[in-house]
Amino acid sequence: MPVPDPCFQALLADPRNELRPPSSRVSLADLRAGNKAFLTQAPAAPLHAVEPAATAAANGIALRLYRPCADPTLPAVLFLHGGGFVLGDLDTHDAMCRTLAANSGAIVIAADYRRAPETPFPGPLEDCLQALQWMRTNAKRLGVDAHRIGVCGDSAGGNLAIATALQARDRHQPVQHLALLYPMIDPACTSASMQEFNAGFLLTPIALRWFWNSYLADPESVNDPRASVMQAALAGLPPTTLLTAEFDPLRDEGEAFAESLRAAGVNVAAKRYAGMIHGFAGMPQLTPAAALALEDIAAGMRAALAAPAGAQRKVP
Repeated sequence: MPVPDPCFQALLADPRNELRPPSSRVSLADLRAGNKAFLTQAPAAPLHAVEPAATAAANGIALRLYRPCADPTLPAVLFLHGGGFVLGDLDTHDAMCRTLAANSGAIVIAADYRRAPETPFPGPLEDCLQALQWMRTNAKRLGVDAHRIGVCGDSAGGNLAIATALQARDRHQPVQHLALLYPMIDPACTSASMQEFNAGFLLTPIALRWFWNSYLADPESVNDPRASVMQAALAGLPPTTLLTAEFDPLRDEGEAFAESLRAAGVNVAAKRYAGMIHGFAGMPQLTPAAALALEDIAAGMRAALAAPAGAQRKVP
């Protein structure tokens, strides 16, 4: 029977690392702090410029800009962090944003959207849309080509990235690329990989159900295609790069979403990383596959965002 890559052996052997809803003895603040302490272990590569969150805000949403070079006009990518809509912030994904900016040649702008359960759906999505609009409005000042903008997200950030791209399409201001790392797609959490990787693989279905319940506080929201993105009309979305991990409860829904995109006529480059677990791209200190995954994402960005607006480019 296949097993995860040995690089994760120590991580998975300690049951304290398994992600589950907080118990009565663990506060949400403690859970967030523990998650942050783990994710910020990733080494942060130097970059031409990283502008602190305090230098930019879209209606109160903190942003952080990662500039790969001094070129006065660059494409840009809105980055939406993962964490089940509940965890994560600008610092947890700082190393990932640095790598994506360096590898893609695009300015990466990370948005610190409000989190559930304090702010349930659609609040976090509205923040992401405001951040995207802020990027467009301030493009000239930022040195951004407003015709070459992509959206990227991992896990829950992947869900928000899809919903943001859908809303941008519907508002006739489409983005040019969509990049997804092991995205959260289906609130039902009933896929075969959910059952197969029920325990012992870091992320658990029980945690995912808690995340979804925290985000979709109104039960009717489960039928809203801005949250349950598999229910959305997907035609007209931009070229998409989508990565999944072999030993991830979210694997099957991510791959099913890739197939739905293809059926809708969207150009998709999808890849499953063998031996990997959820979140591996944020663990370069544990696996070299993290760098490979981020280079795959960056390659998709380079291909899609290098073309003039409206040009059809294939994602490698």
